[in-house]
Amino acid sequence: MQLDYQSSIPLHVQVENVLRDEVLKGVYSEQIPSERELMERFSISRSTVRQAVSALVKEGILEKRHGRGTFVSHRPVEQWLGNLRSYDEIITGMGMKPSIKLLYKGYASSPTEAAHTLGLDEFYEIDRLRFADDTPIVLEKAYYPKDLGLQLAKFDLNNVSIYDVLESSLGVNLWEADQIITSGKPSKEEAQLLEIPESICIMKTDRYLKDSNGNPIEYENSIFRSDMYGFRIKLTRKRG
Repeated sequence: MQLDYQSSIPLHVQVENVLRDEVLKGVYSEQIPSERELMERFSISRSTVRQAVSALVKEGILEKRHGRGTFVSHRPVEQWLGNLRSYDEIITGMGMKPSIKLLYKGYASSPTEAAHTLGLDEFYEIDRLRFADDTPIVLEKAYYPKDLGLQLAKFDLNNVSIYDVLESSLGVNLWEADQIITSGKPSKEEAQLLEIPESICIMKTDRYLKDSNGNPIEYENSIFRSDMYGFRIKLTRKRG
């Protein structure tokens, strides 16, 4: 990809965008080209290359290794499957600071998956964008029975873990969840919120949460940045 030297977009930003897109597409799985190689490829100065690379390092996509060069970062967030933990617990456990931005709360009658799972024609929807160290990681849409959703809406949803509120403040005994993980491409709006190109794949989860009596508590649809988040599970081979 060639740079547009007549564009109002600074050259270092153009290079940053090209490298980010290539990393997310898997062009580089380990080390990226050296500064000199990037200078020759784009016909730019060393300072321009360093600005672009530094921005990607700050974003967490690249990491510098002393005396070795610049490498693609491994996913900084990993979630162990098999444990019912909140996002805040996962992020804090990874040594990062979680934060939240409330996008929407109110009544809803779609998607049909939520209606089917909750057994309701109308329910309460809460949409939030989750961050780790100020980087957007997860876009979540959660659906609840109306009465429960209205109780949750009384809290500051920009600053609380809903699981903590359900258990500590509302007395809900969270018991088990069924979850499926798939992949797909983000919509334009989803890509903008997660600050990723529309061309890359994202991970999608659908989770159905029940209390100890088997009552439906939550249906959640979440979209994860595949470059920043991973799922891990321990498997054991049974014999005999």
